[in-house]
Amino acid sequence: MTLKEIADELVAGCREERTRENLDKLYAPDAVSVEAMDMGGGRETVGLAGIHGKHDWWDGAFVTHGLTVEGPFLHGDDRFAVIFGMDTTEKATGRRSQGREVAVYHVKDGRIVREEFFYGG
Repeated sequence: MTLKEIADELVAGCREERTRENLDKLYAPDAVSVEAMDMGGGRETVGLAGIHGKHDWWDGAFVTHGLTVEGPFLHGDDRFAVIFGMDTTEKATGRRSQGREVAVYHVKDGRIVREEFFYGG
């Protein structure tokens, strides 16, 4: 897949609730996911199984009431960014909040090899 095809499919998958399916389709087995801050398990997760685990944690910890997805924004032939807006409730506390983040995806050999998340202040 080309960079644009990967970017378009990632965005479409997020909008159409196919995120899990796209992990196996779009990510390299040794992909790295980097958070802006430590959420309790370190900032960096290595490997597709670990990235699936991050999604399991999110689904267990939050209720997502709404998600907006802007982009993709292509950069050269190996990166793209997406802006996410989220309306969530933390299950443990019942606290509802809205937030935005920028995700930068690095692509090599037709697969996402690294994702980095940047949170709004």
